[in-house]
Amino acid sequence: MAEISVAVAASHTPGLTGWFGKADPDDQRTVRLAYGEMRKAVLDSETDVLLVIGNDHVANARLYDYPDFTFGLAEQHRGPDEWFKPWLRVEDYELRGAPDVAEALLAATAHTGLRLRGAKDNLRFDDNLSVPLTMTGLTSDGPAVVPILQNCTVPPVADGLACYTFGQALGAAIGKALPEGLRIGLLGSGGLSHEPGGPRYLEIDEKFDRWWLDLLEEGDHEKVLAEATFERMEQAGSGGTAELLSWLVVMGAIGERPCQSLGYVAFDQWRCGVGAVKWDLAPAMRA
Repeated sequence: MAEISVAVAASHTPGLTGWFGKADPDDQRTVRLAYGEMRKAVLDSETDVLLVIGNDHVANARLYDYPDFTFGLAEQHRGPDEWFKPWLRVEDYELRGAPDVAEALLAATAHTGLRLRGAKDNLRFDDNLSVPLTMTGLTSDGPAVVPILQNCTVPPVADGLACYTFGQALGAAIGKALPEGLRIGLLGSGGLSHEPGGPRYLEIDEKFDRWWLDLLEEGDHEKVLAEATFERMEQAGSGGTAELLSWLVVMGAIGERPCQSLGYVAFDQWRCGVGAVKWDLAPAMRA
């Protein structure tokens, strides 16, 4: 059976790469340290394949036929998509895929009742993959990647409990459907508070963001699911904050573990509250 080797989550706003230098040096340092810690966690864990769960931003499906999750099945993943390059200002990248892993996990989670889809062609990637993998430097020397793009915006959206339950199924599939000894990492990509294109476009709900990070550090998943609902996320920033549903997928996959906040910055020109966390998997790895 395969095992989960590392679990992290972070914001993915295009402001981090497109307008990083607008923030003051202390904020820049906080973010660099956070993403540097994530890079170290992934590389030190000797992860073979990194699953990146992140909002699709209505880029890869029609509104009338929108899946809950799309698994990237390509041999290679190229990005960023041409349309997003002026915003992101990142170098082109080409990531090794793991189609055998992606196909096995897609098949093993089909029973969840969610709308799942596989994509053999290259998906259109914006900040969902581009920002966390660029900021960590994992576009050049990281493990193979399986993108799992998520619908966080087009009704009906799978709520927090559905995403957490999907994560549980994903975690079980990693243990049962993949080869012995394979090390699988999880990266939840999205959030924190922001309202892209809405009336609160430049507003960050710092109170919500810090409440969310504190809640995760408490480690009580029942409390998270009861209090950090989709509706509460929407109140903190409609159409954007609910990207935190990807973090719930990771939490479902690993179960209740100690969680460490790696840092937080609220800088309006980045158009999003920026934070990152890392879960301690050591208890699960003991014999």
